[in-house]
Amino acid sequence: MKLHTLNPQTSFVQSNPMAFSTGIRLLRCYHHHFTFTAIPSRFSGLRKASSELRFLSSVTPPRKQVRPVSARRKVTEEEVGDEGNGSVILRDRDGNEGGGGGGGGGGERIVHTELHKEATEAYMSYAMSVLLGRALPDVRDGLKPVHRRILYAMHELGLSSKKPYKKCARVVGEVLGKFHPHGDNAVYDSLVRMAQDFSLRSPLIRGHGNFGSIDADPPAAMRYTECRLEALTEAMLLADLEQNTVDFVPNFDNSQKEPSLLPARIPNLLLNGASGIAVGMATNIPPHNLGELVDALSALIHNPEATLQELLEYMPGPDFPTGGIIMGNIGILEAYRTGRGRVVIRGKTDIELLDAKTKRAAIIIQEIPYQTNKASLVEKIADLVENKTLEGVSDIRDESDRSGMRVVIELKRGSDPAIVLNNLYRLTALQSSFSCNMVGILNGQPKLMGLKELLQAFLDFRCSVVERRAKYKLSQAQERSHIVEGIIIGLDNLDEVINTIRKASSHALATANLRKEFELTEKQAEAILDISLRRLTALERNKFVDEGKSLRAQISKLEELLSSKKQILQLIEEEALEIKDKYFTPRRSQLEDTDSGNLEDIDVIPNEEMLLAISEKGYVKRMKPDTFNLQNRGTIGKSVGKLRVNDAMSDFLVCRAHDKVLYFSDKGTVYSSPAYKIPECSRTAAGTPLIQILSLSDGERITSIIPVSEFAGDQYLVMLTVNGYIKKVSLNYFASIRSTGIIAIQLVPGDELKWVKCCSNNDFVAMASLNGMVILTPCANIRALGRNTRGSVAMRLKDGDKVASMDIIPDALQKELDMTLAVHQRKRSMNGPWLLFVSESGYGKRVPVSRFRASPLNRVGLIGYKFSSEDRLAAVFVVGFSFGEDGESDEQVVLVSQSGTVNRIKVRDISIQSRYARGVILMRLEHAGKIQSASMISAADADSDSDPEVEDAAAVEA
Repeated sequence: MKLHTLNPQTSFVQSNPMAFSTGIRLLRCYHHHFTFTAIPSRFSGLRKASSELRFLSSVTPPRKQVRPVSARRKVTEEEVGDEGNGSVILRDRDGNEGGGGGGGGGGERIVHTELHKEATEAYMSYAMSVLLGRALPDVRDGLKPVHRRILYAMHELGLSSKKPYKKCARVVGEVLGKFHPHGDNAVYDSLVRMAQDFSLRSPLIRGHGNFGSIDADPPAAMRYTECRLEALTEAMLLADLEQNTVDFVPNFDNSQKEPSLLPARIPNLLLNGASGIAVGMATNIPPHNLGELVDALSALIHNPEATLQELLEYMPGPDFPTGGIIMGNIGILEAYRTGRGRVVIRGKTDIELLDAKTKRAAIIIQEIPYQTNKASLVEKIADLVENKTLEGVSDIRDESDRSGMRVVIELKRGSDPAIVLNNLYRLTALQSSFSCNMVGILNGQPKLMGLKELLQAFLDFRCSVVERRAKYKLSQAQERSHIVEGIIIGLDNLDEVINTIRKASSHALATANLRKEFELTEKQAEAILDISLRRLTALERNKFVDEGKSLRAQISKLEELLSSKKQILQLIEEEALEIKDKYFTPRRSQLEDTDSGNLEDIDVIPNEEMLLAISEKGYVKRMKPDTFNLQNRGTIGKSVGKLRVNDAMSDFLVCRAHDKVLYFSDKGTVYSSPAYKIPECSRTAAGTPLIQILSLSDGERITSIIPVSEFAGDQYLVMLTVNGYIKKVSLNYFASIRSTGIIAIQLVPGDELKWVKCCSNNDFVAMASLNGMVILTPCANIRALGRNTRGSVAMRLKDGDKVASMDIIPDALQKELDMTLAVHQRKRSMNGPWLLFVSESGYGKRVPVSRFRASPLNRVGLIGYKFSSEDRLAAVFVVGFSFGEDGESDEQVVLVSQSGTVNRIKVRDISIQSRYARGVILMRLEHAGKIQSASMISAADADSDSDPEVEDAAAVEA
């Protein structure tokens, strides 16, 4: 007989002397030879189930009486040989030693083994017992054995969510006596935790009485508290338990059966998380939101090859029962990818003004991190204030009640709340970390898994449960259908059946005659004999006929289900969505898009206007709005600053410091960053690489930037690609963007995202191609789509032509457009609004919008600019939003050349011409340069930034 042992990665006995005292067990004598063989294997590579391992309590005593022996240690090297170090030899009372006899009763019985090998073997057996039987949860139902046994015992006691409460002592006694022969405190503590809403995201037990608090107050004794099952537990874990969905195994004394698993309908391991410390490993899994978890599971069902980023679209991170703010997603991504990661959680706070005159404020703690003791937190803050480590605090008190948490920290006059709050984050548990270590039992062994692997393991288990349930129902339906068919035969031949029964002298003879005469089976004959007289009516016969039809339909449906893996997955999704619709609760933990635990307080930063300049090679810089003064048309302009070799300006826009800037790349990915986080620099500086601000991939370029001050529900983003695909997406989809970016549009090979604009359904979209073709279409005609879609064709481009620019005609100009566009005719009036065209060679013109008519998508469009053979369109804008006293436009346009020169021009100085005119010179370009980008500045901005001395004369600067 060979006893298999586990060998850890290093000699556990040598590095841990306690292993000897813990692991050594008494050597027993047997009639036969036993050879102790240590098979080295890594801890994570164990393939033996717990039933195949030798445990201390599983050694069977010998049936035949043996002579007592005594053990002594050899002291000479000749006697022990090469392996004498630490060897133990057994000697009988007669003093005989040797190889031991065979099967004879008088033979010597000697077992040679190394002491450290025997100790290691025994200790590893104990370790696996702890791993599989106590500390680690099963991946399939997310429960440890003690939790599973508590829920099953309550189910057996009938403690459903609609039944009265029963004493917890009754439940604990049931669990101890039937399933879990351990201490009563361990069972009661596990029961209490499953009832605490601050420990589990979705509690599994409804408690009645004192079940502890977030201040670490202990629960009342089990003789005082009462409990029953939650409705979610019955629907999620205990449904279909009696339908042969899982295996039942004998309990500890083999007196009855208990389920080895519960038939979970959703991944409970991810829903409520788990924590446990075993021998040599531990587990710590965060809880998640029920609705997001079901959505991620549905996404994996529809797309088994879904990537982690696609799953994160539905489940962006953990959702802790105590709320709080999750700082950044780097730790979440690492945990979901590898199974290990660190999630930083920060308590939710608010600032209240206590006295407007003295400007005294108070910090209000409304939520704390998960598994944080509130009483200890308040005590720690008080100690820091007393020790002068934390300054600026005058008073602290806990005003929490049953309506919610409220810890008030009053500040001294003149104290900055932001500084005090940062010190609280740094010095106390108001900011803490949750170390994810997602280890669970899968196929009888502990395994470290990521998010997708956990979901896939649950799906495989759930498919097995649904298949076993369907087979059970099919068997039941077939048996009942068989009996109903026999009953119908008996009712159709009622007189003959009655005569047969009356002629029979016994029950057995009646059964045999019925089977012989009507070709029935024994079960059918017994069913006919068991029918009462009242069920022999015609109405009852019709009921049996209807039942037979219903059973045949049910059998057909079940057989179809068992033959289709797709239908099984569809049923799994439907059952999960049913639980989501009934028990879904909103997310409690907020996700903060930051990579550090110390956030900047946006309130201390003035919401000033700023200029953003971005180059083709990905350099960005923030400048003050008065950096570029107003100049006249036809001047060279002022340089935007030093550029890298072969670099050119890409975009130039105006925003405010508190705006959230959306960066759209050529690959269809969108990133986000606050505007004030872009380093401010002078006009001549080169700028900051975008790769230092955004998580860009290799070769990815930012092609469009949208500053957003508020994510309104009626606002959309219109996206246009180089190859002419357009789509509209709700702005709300981009309110929360991970640091690694999210998908904004699906692109076909060879295409790239170039233009993104913000609009509403009442606006119009103006698009122009490089050859000067123009299309006007209402935004309402563009169907709103999700982010992960491609869109539809915007323009029908001719060979060699591509989309050049896009702009939005706001709703403010709708009335003037409706008068023209509704009748589909072009007016000869030169009044605004206008389309401002800018060509690559520095020419431009204004054309009244009334010269164009609205048209659907996928059209060639009307000509808006007739170019020379070497010239093409650079940009097009809608102007005419505001007018001066003379009726002319107050707007200004900023032109940027490829060499980085900037020119700021009044729109009123640009001529109004026809669609076929060439335009006037806007900016003189040297060295065969071209216009790289152009942007508009509103009238209000122009008034605040204009320099009266420069308005009257051209400020020319090389």
